[in-house]
Amino acid sequence: MTENSQAQPAANPELPTQYAPAEVEGKLYERWVERGYFEADEKSGKPPYTIVIPPPNVTGSLHLGHAFEHTIIDALTRRKRMQGYETLWQPGMDHAGIATQNVVERELAKEGKSRHDLGREAFVERVWQWKEESGGQISGQMRRLGDGVAWSRERFTMDEGLSAAVQTIFKRLFDDGLIYRAERIINWCPRCLTAISDIEVEYQDDDGELVSIKYGDGDGTLVVATTRAETMLGDTAVAVHPDDERYAHLVGRRIKLPLTDRTIPVVADTHVDPEFGTGAVKVTPAHDPNDFEIGRRHDLPNVTVMDERAVITTPGPFQGLDRYEARSAIVAALRAEGRIVAEKRPYVHSVGHCSRCKTTVEPRLSLQWWVKVETLAKAAGDAVRDGRVTIHPKEMESRYFAWIDNLNDWNISRQLWWGHRIPVWHGPNGETVCVGPNDEPPTGEGWHQDTDVLDTWFSSGLWPFSTLGWPEQTPSLEKFYPNSVLVTGYDILFFWVARMMMFGLYAMDGTPPFHTIALHGMVRDEHGKKMSKTFGNVVNPLDWMDKYGADAVRFTLARGANPGVDVPIGEDWVQGSRNFANKVWNATRFAMMNGATVEGPLPDAERMSATDRWILSRLNETVAQVDALYEDYQFAKLSDALFHFAWDEVFDWYVELSKTTFFAGGEQADVSGRVLGEVLDVTLRLLHPIVPFVTETLWTTLTGKESVVVADWPSDSGFRDQAAEREIEHLQQVVTEVRRFRADQGLQSGQKVPGRLDLSATPLAAHEAAIRQVLRLQAAGEDFHATATLPVAGARVELDLSGTIDVPAERKRLTKDRDAAEKEKQQAVAKLGNEAFLAKAPDNVVDKIRGRLSKAEADIERITAQLAALPES
Repeated sequence: MTENSQAQPAANPELPTQYAPAEVEGKLYERWVERGYFEADEKSGKPPYTIVIPPPNVTGSLHLGHAFEHTIIDALTRRKRMQGYETLWQPGMDHAGIATQNVVERELAKEGKSRHDLGREAFVERVWQWKEESGGQISGQMRRLGDGVAWSRERFTMDEGLSAAVQTIFKRLFDDGLIYRAERIINWCPRCLTAISDIEVEYQDDDGELVSIKYGDGDGTLVVATTRAETMLGDTAVAVHPDDERYAHLVGRRIKLPLTDRTIPVVADTHVDPEFGTGAVKVTPAHDPNDFEIGRRHDLPNVTVMDERAVITTPGPFQGLDRYEARSAIVAALRAEGRIVAEKRPYVHSVGHCSRCKTTVEPRLSLQWWVKVETLAKAAGDAVRDGRVTIHPKEMESRYFAWIDNLNDWNISRQLWWGHRIPVWHGPNGETVCVGPNDEPPTGEGWHQDTDVLDTWFSSGLWPFSTLGWPEQTPSLEKFYPNSVLVTGYDILFFWVARMMMFGLYAMDGTPPFHTIALHGMVRDEHGKKMSKTFGNVVNPLDWMDKYGADAVRFTLARGANPGVDVPIGEDWVQGSRNFANKVWNATRFAMMNGATVEGPLPDAERMSATDRWILSRLNETVAQVDALYEDYQFAKLSDALFHFAWDEVFDWYVELSKTTFFAGGEQADVSGRVLGEVLDVTLRLLHPIVPFVTETLWTTLTGKESVVVADWPSDSGFRDQAAEREIEHLQQVVTEVRRFRADQGLQSGQKVPGRLDLSATPLAAHEAAIRQVLRLQAAGEDFHATATLPVAGARVELDLSGTIDVPAERKRLTKDRDAAEKEKQQAVAKLGNEAFLAKAPDNVVDKIRGRLSKAEADIERITAQLAALPES
């Protein structure tokens, strides 16, 4: 523990009787911001600790996933700040190209306009206007949660500095031959009219149709199956496996493509699975990524049959139909020619949809800009393999390698107007000039800038260093790069994380962007189901914060945060966390009213009671345990350790056991008051990173100091007292057994009964008054009559229950319960003794019956003991 050398008596030890989060949270946060606690100074001599916020979309609002991730990051940075680090939690937002453009286009649609009515420049101006007026509401919501970010350093992926960074790295990659332009198959959204990244494609099972079509005639017949009959207009081959003897005679021949005047070759390719379907597949290189690769291997032409809106462009009867109209018309035409061999409807299959507008994605051959990733991806893999970057939990490494080692070239161009425009100019004679941030673009007749913009992940991939001023060699870059840790969901390990790794290593001379990648899971509902508007189980964390306070939401999320594992959460759990915050409040208030103080040094151990030494020993053990769990990113375990230490050991045991000392007053009360003050001081500091608001209010009132935000993080002083721990464990055993007996007799927890204690055979004689206090035992008067005797852990406890319970009624109730347990036992024994039943019953059924037998026997033993302990009626 850290010595509280500057501790002073609390200026005002009075606290309101109840904790009201809504009355304190906003005021506390603004005070923290005004005092600059969250700002970072690159000139300080403190060691740096840097975390970037995964930049939320400017269109977004705080959802439970954000709240979960931000709670983890905030806890890490608050602890490091208390440990004496110069902490930087870098805030900012992503321009979210396609999402933001869609939002503004919807606004325009309400006015009866499209972006084309405005033109590119005016539309982009309109988006900037929307961003200033409506974007970024998430910033205010982050304040509600208590995010300790350096607001003065807030960045936006399209601000001036980050735009310069984007242009700089694009030109470097271009000049190094790592950016090129080529036709490839991409994910195309016919509604957004742009290529989209893999992460922007959501797959779901849709009802479709599977039709089997006969190609060719006579001995040149092949049957292929497809869910996208409209693409057959762009077929340029049929492929079979080279070893498939059924079609060996056809390889190299040309067959008639139905509904067209074309013939197409039959090619042999190992990509084809001879065991799947008929073993023959149609090849449409311009509309399928696998077919495109087959086409490249066999030098097949690419025939595009749909335009950017998925409307058929092939001359003939289907021209002008959209893809779904064409699908029906083509199947009908094939059926009329007798070429439909089989039809299956509905045929449920996985279909990709645009995550923004939910339109079915169309694979499409398109001229796009690409990053050649081979060397970049190898560097990103090597950085993890050689230990420069650690992935936590370690089992996620295999997923990272599976992705990074097999990464395809990255399509970075988007056919949007909002975003970083490709910094390339095209000349009248096919010239291509890449322009850096300090270069003058070429001018003259026929020169124009590329119309595409960059994938959002391109600019967010620069986030760990562009936010620090790169490409300028700024003091912030020198101080805070590389980041200490990246905290993010495993779901974007392959997208954002991989891109940051590639760009960081490339731009920063082989220095990775962070030392550790700490991956967390997804927040799910209390039943483990994915949260979705479709399922109706989406929760707005602001509603819970309004109802229970930010601390309750944060603590609930932290208690579920096991590394790399999804987090179930329900409102009942938030209520439980609210109860914990109230318990901390009420217990601290009681303690401060009854002698808890931080004034002066801790008394010498010989002046302390065993109870005092026990709680200090447990406190130091908890400090050590919490520290170790923080270093391992085990938030669920450290939160649970803090919960049980604070609620169980401090409030339910130490405070209760110390009440008799406080009530008696005198020197021992002063000693215990100082011990309790120390325990509260340290416990509140340990809790602060996760529940910052309630701990700030209590700690500043207890200590009279400025703020727990800038207090020292507790350290393990090394104090341990195993003898005291064993002694109090012995005491707890006695108390727990007597409490259990009282509960079994139907006594209320606060109900007092006369009792006699014999502790002579135990080391607990000095604790008699405390034991009586917690067990609500009155002194045994002259009329005391022991109606129950309990030998417990070497102690002897006699209770007089006459007058406290209705003995005949209790005996009747217990007898009925025992009879029911006997009946349950007999039924279980009969089933387990039936060989015919055992031979047929599944193992899990037999195990369940054995469990019922075991429980019934335990119930009989327990109830029999309770009946024996009842006084004679």
